[in-house]
Order: sequence, then structure tokens, then C-alpha cells
Amino acid sequence: MPMGKDGWFEAAAPIRVEGGLRARSKRGTIGEQWWSRRFIDILESVCDPGRLSRGRAYARKGQVLEIGLAPGTVRAKVQGSRPEPYQITITIPAYDDAAWTRIEQELSARALYRAKLLAGEMPPEIVDVFDTLGLPLFPTSLDMTCTCPDWSHPCKHLSAVLYLLAESFDDDPFQILLWRGRPRPTLLASLHTPTSDPQSPPPPP
Repeated sequence: MPMGKDGWFEAAAPIRVEGGLRARSKRGTIGEQWWSRRFIDILESVCDPGRLSRGRAYARKGQVLEIGLAPGTVRAKVQGSRPEPYQITITIPAYDDAAWTRIEQELSARALYRAKLLAGEMPPEIVDVFDTLGLPLFPTSLDMTCTCPDWSHPCKHLSAVLYLLAESFDDDPFQILLWRGRPRPTLLASLHTPTSDPQSPPPPP
């Protein structure tokens, strides 16, 4: 096979997929809300532009078959040029219960942030709360694997999943918090019953 200009062998066109996950964005950037754009900005600052471009094309063609997100892990399948879909895994550190207790205490102490989260909104200032605790909300690096033979990191299959992940964050910002280890119902239940400030004086008898 001829060597491609990106350093890997030219591959055949990907096998066409019916019913795959397809990016809503048809051209330009992907991601509309501030939190998904923050995620995309991180990707585009550390990843190869060529692979990201091919990944956007894969995402828009519907080559991604499925994506599943759980605390710390995203798993996906992407149809490439080979009959067997490629298996994708993307991991970040998921914070444990002790870390989330600290986060929830800080969020509960800020009435505006708490109110917005309970209303289903993601205030931009929430990033500062996580950073102050030394627990970044957005990952600065991703542990990513794909079963394709491309040596580039990330490959176009990973890039396609990352872009569709950003669009899923557009739809539900609580997916970012779930990836960091806290399901939405658990977080909101904690914010509904905030822990009292240990430095506050006790109520009068």
C-alpha cells in the first residue's frame, strides 16, 4: 500500500454505516456551550490537527456506532475500513466519595452555583471551585486507546468519539460531572440537603 502523507498507509474508505451516531454540526467547529467548547479547546491544543479534521469527518458521516460513558471511562465502537469495528477506550481519573464530599460542600456554600446546578445549569465559575480544591473539572490529558493500526495519537477514530462526546456535553453538562465520578441524581440530592458550615455558630437553643 502507498504511504500516506500523514506517515501511515493509505486506507480504503470506511465502510458506510446505517444508523450511526452523527454530529449535528455540518461544518466549522463542534460544540456550542461554554463547557463543551472548553473541552474541545483542550483537545485542539494537544492533538494533531490532521487527525482531528479526519475525526470531525468521521463524526459527521455517522461512523461512530455507540458511545457509553461511566465514571472515569468512555467506551465506544467506530466503523473504519475493516469489517470489525474498532474498540475505543478513553479514561480520566474519577474522583472518589471523599473528594466529591469536599466539592459538594464548596458548591453548597455558594448559593448561586447551587441554585443553577439544581436548575440544570452549569455556571462557568464552577471551574474555579474545582481548581481551588486541586480537583480539575476538565482533564488536561486523556488516556486513550483504539484497536486500529494507526500509530498516531489520537487517531481519527478516537477524534470522532471525542467530538461526539463534546456534543453530548452540549446536551447534558452533567455528563462531565458523571465522567469525574458523580451521577446527576447523587449530586443533586446532596445539593438539596447541603451540609452545614462547620465554622458557623450553632443555632440558639
